[in-house]
Amino acid sequence: MSVPPHFPWPAPGTSLSDIITPMAVIDEDRLSANIARTQSYMNAHGLAFRPHIKSHKIPDIAHQQTAAGAVGLNCQKISEAEVFADAGFTDILITYNILGPVRLARLAVLHARVATLRVVADSAVTVAGLAATFTDPVRPLGVLVECDTGAARCGVQTPAAAVALAQSIAAHPGLRCDGLLTYPPVGGAVAVEAFLQDAMARMADLGLPCPVRSNGGSPDLFSAHLVPSATEHRAGTYVYNDRAMLRAGACGPDDLAMQVLTTVVSRPTADRMVLDAGSKALTSDLLGFADHGLIPALPGARIVTLSEEHGVVDLTGCTGPLPQVGDQIAVVPNHTCVVSNLCDRMVFHRGGRVTRVLAVAARGTVW
Repeated sequence: MSVPPHFPWPAPGTSLSDIITPMAVIDEDRLSANIARTQSYMNAHGLAFRPHIKSHKIPDIAHQQTAAGAVGLNCQKISEAEVFADAGFTDILITYNILGPVRLARLAVLHARVATLRVVADSAVTVAGLAATFTDPVRPLGVLVECDTGAARCGVQTPAAAVALAQSIAAHPGLRCDGLLTYPPVGGAVAVEAFLQDAMARMADLGLPCPVRSNGGSPDLFSAHLVPSATEHRAGTYVYNDRAMLRAGACGPDDLAMQVLTTVVSRPTADRMVLDAGSKALTSDLLGFADHGLIPALPGARIVTLSEEHGVVDLTGCTGPLPQVGDQIAVVPNHTCVVSNLCDRMVFHRGGRVTRVLAVAARGTVW
């Protein structure tokens, strides 16, 4: 039997009820509204907006974001940035300490073809590697000092340490210290502002420029104005939104652009059903939840375990009619960004009809 040329990817116009599952699908209208609402907020508060593409990994969506007014892109790894450079983007920030000769060599090639490329550093080791690779004072590499303002991940620990590292960067002719960057915890605006103000004052006293102060995070997206010293904000999850964003109050149910369509493949007991979406289709990230996704059409249902190909749902909290074998179920994932990296392609729809299918071009770009 011949296989249709679009198999298993549905052709435009196909009803979502007819597509193969599990399949991540994106509501076009909600996607566009999320992009427009966020850009409008940033414009209103005089903040440059730099979306993080790790949430979608798709150049077409990044073009939608820049067309709406985003100043450039945030990538997490060199291999991600290469995909978006290939797609024609010319302002890219890589928010990761880049170490080792292989990565640094690839970064040098990327720098040669991207008009505005910046990276971050939070240690003398990272700066030394960058300085040994980039030596041309005519076209130096822009570097931001990464600062830990409470998230306890990467970053220098104090404003004094930030200034010392900025001085080290500025001392190398092939590097240019462009300012400061942080990825704070939720609710961390006060700490971020205090850190930035302190570091900026110290840098000014030394005559060190600090044109970029980059703040980040999706859960606090609409509180970005509470950090007036920041010049730009970075966020990624907002573009699709997910269960964690819903819990944080950063979006409402009508802003959830991504769902994972699944099919009930078993009803072994009255209070248990099994979906065809396991850890290879739904993220295993809990993010503080007790289960693995939200089923909007089935209040009280809990996806309690994931194996690779199965999601087991506890139905004991449900009332009323329950799904049967063969029924399609839509799940809102806990964390959309991980789901994107599980998919070769993303299916978009409007009004329950497929509009387009796009390759997740930067899938698996993890170094």
